[in-house]
Parts: sequence; structure tokens; C-alpha cells
Amino acid sequence: MTTRITVREYARLTTDALAESTLDRAHVSSTAFDWLCRLSADFTRAGASLVHVEGRRWLALDNFVGVLETPCGTSIEILPKHVDDEGGAGDIAASRRLLRSMIAAATGLRPRDAGPANLERFSAPLGEWLMGRFVSALDHLVKRGMQSDYIRVDAAERFLRGQLDITKQMRQPVGRAHIFQFRHDVFGPDRAENRLIKLALERVAHATQTPSYWQLANELRALLHAIPSSSDVTGDFCQWRNDRLMAHYQPLRPLCELILHQHMPLALRGAWHGISLLFPMEKLFERYVSSALARQLPAGATMYTQPCRASLCKHLDANAFRLQPDLLIEHGQRKWVLDTKWKRLDGANREGLYGLAQSDFYQLFAYGHKYLFGHGEMALIYPRTAKFTRPPPPFVFSEGLTLWALPFNLENEQLIGIEKIGLQLEAIT
Repeated sequence: MTTRITVREYARLTTDALAESTLDRAHVSSTAFDWLCRLSADFTRAGASLVHVEGRRWLALDNFVGVLETPCGTSIEILPKHVDDEGGAGDIAASRRLLRSMIAAATGLRPRDAGPANLERFSAPLGEWLMGRFVSALDHLVKRGMQSDYIRVDAAERFLRGQLDITKQMRQPVGRAHIFQFRHDVFGPDRAENRLIKLALERVAHATQTPSYWQLANELRALLHAIPSSSDVTGDFCQWRNDRLMAHYQPLRPLCELILHQHMPLALRGAWHGISLLFPMEKLFERYVSSALARQLPAGATMYTQPCRASLCKHLDANAFRLQPDLLIEHGQRKWVLDTKWKRLDGANREGLYGLAQSDFYQLFAYGHKYLFGHGEMALIYPRTAKFTRPPPPFVFSEGLTLWALPFNLENEQLIGIEKIGLQLEAIT
């Protein structure tokens, strides 16, 4: 029996009994608590932070979002904290929609047409949504036809077909002279892409709690019974072809990567293979913004993500301390440096500089001198909230170098105030 828990970033989990669970505080079993502690230790060794232990009965989550499935059957859904409500009484369905949109933008999932059935599933947990997308896409692929390929097979039979293996034939004992050693090609569906799909399908069939998904997954398992499951996930992903003959497979690749843990931190890949996926919210927000801006750039403009053209200094004729802004946009002779930050600002807190971090300004100061040569416009992009709806006045580094703090509307994917840095974006169609 699966226990479902829905919380959001920085929520606190406890083994104590609670009068009421909210998005910011929830009860978990002792076994799930202990598993999270062990998982947190793995994260720490990998250089990341999943939870902070507060005593023996409380855990505080960090800024990862997604879903975690523990071996004891507890499914913990972690949503983004993008509103300033107190008490954790946020709109779960809206947070799920936002998280799905961000994951789709970050992983390259193609959007589907929103029909009545899809609208009804907006309230489904993230894991079930992912598995539903997978079985639906696989059902479409099977109806269209799965790709097969020729596989070289070594065989020993009483008859000859294909190419005789002369070396093996000559080494046979006299009593086996009537057996032919040969190689031949077999045309079948045993190829890297199909093996990965079969393994992901097995995971989904065992993990889903939605009857319709379970039924469809098992029907597909019966149809794909001749295809073996992948035993080398990384190697098979390297062999996944992207030519035009495999174009109809492309919608399934990001789904397989998510289900088979290719987008998860290294610490989560172990003996337990539940349907789990986690994303650092900073990186998810960065990719969400870059995906939206890429579709709104004017004709002739080019956007580079994580460019590494400059370094802070040189040491012994070698570059030291590489500088990588999140986004660099070029249009004609002009350039703009943009950096994303997943942090809620307070537009009314002028005395506290709206909650901006001094370290971010040092970073942008270096970007401005190395990428814009001390003259141009830059922007720090933050999520739009009820307390941060419009850009504050600009921050002037020098006469020709200016920095803006701009809010990004997570619902309609619009960057508010972008015209202030002299860049006109087009509306998303």
C-alpha cells in the first residue's frame, strides 16, 4: 500500500504525530525517515544537500523538487515554493501544473494537446503524470510500428545459412563434422532503443497506482514480450539513434531518461529502483526561463546558455576561474548578460535592497567587464510573486554598465520589464 505525501521546498518532515499536515509540514513513517537520512548522507558525499537533520525526529528539505519513492512504499511529492502564503495552504494543482511545465521545458518533452481527459489528470501526482505520459506515448509508437534492425548471430546447426565461420569449423572435433559453424543476420526488434523502452515499461507497470495506466502498461508488456529489457542503461542510451528513421521515437526518449533515472543526481542511483526523480530548483528555473526566451527572441538574435568565453584572470598564461553566465544574448552589435536566481524578492523592502544578495552583484560585475567590456545592460531574473511584480530602479555599476532585477511570470512565461534593457521580445504563439 503506497502512502502519498505532498509537500514543497524547504518543508519539514517528522515522525511525530501532527494535528494537521500542510505543504510545509508533514508526517512520515520511521522507515521512510531513516531512508531519507541515509539518502541525505549519499547526497552529502556527492557534494549536494537533500535534507537537513533537526534532532532525531525532524528533517528539513532543501531546494530539490520532484518525487521520491521509498522502499517502504511512501511516495513524497515535492512541489516548488513560488508563492508567499503562510502556513503552506497553497494551490497544489497549480503547483503541479507549474512543475510539469518546468520539467517539460528542461527535458525537452513535447507538449500534448489539452483534451478533457488531460485536464482531469492535472490533479494527479507528478509520478503518475509521468507514467501516464509514457504509456500513452508508447501506445502511439506501438500502433505506428516499432523499429527493427539486423543483428549478427553466431550459430551451430545441421544446415548452413549465412557466412561459414571457417576457423571455428576447422577446430571442431571429427565427431561434429556434420555441424556447421556460421554467422547470419536476424531481423528483429532487439535494439538499444527498444530495450530501454521495455525496461522503463517494466518499471511503470510495477509502480503505477492508476488502474488505466496499469492495464495499458500490461497490455503493452504482452505486445513487447519478445524484446529483452536493457541490462546496460548508459550504454544503450549512447546507442540511441536520432536520424530521420527514428524521429517517431524522440517523444519517448526524455520520458525514458526520467523513468530510468538519467536525470537524477548520482546519489539516487542504487539498488532501489522506485519511480523517483529530483531536480535542483535553481537549474530547473534556469532552463525554464531559457526555453521561454528562446521562443520569444526577435529574428536575427542568438541566445547562448552557459557560455564559457571568458575567465576572471590568467595564471601562468592559463585561464583561471571560468566565468559562465546563465544566458548570453547577441543581436546585431549588442549583447546582454542574463542570470537566473530562484529566490523570492520583496519589492517593497527598499532598505534591505529587496532581498538581493551582494555575492550575485559581484558575479554580475565580473560578467559585465569580461563579456560586455564594461559597457551594456545586464539582468538578474527572479520569479514573479505577489511581493515582486515589477522591476525596481536599476543598479548602476558605472556610467555605461547597468544591472536590472526583472520578475519572470511563471504562468505565462513572460519576462516583465525586458524592454528596459533594450531587448524587445516577441509574444509566444
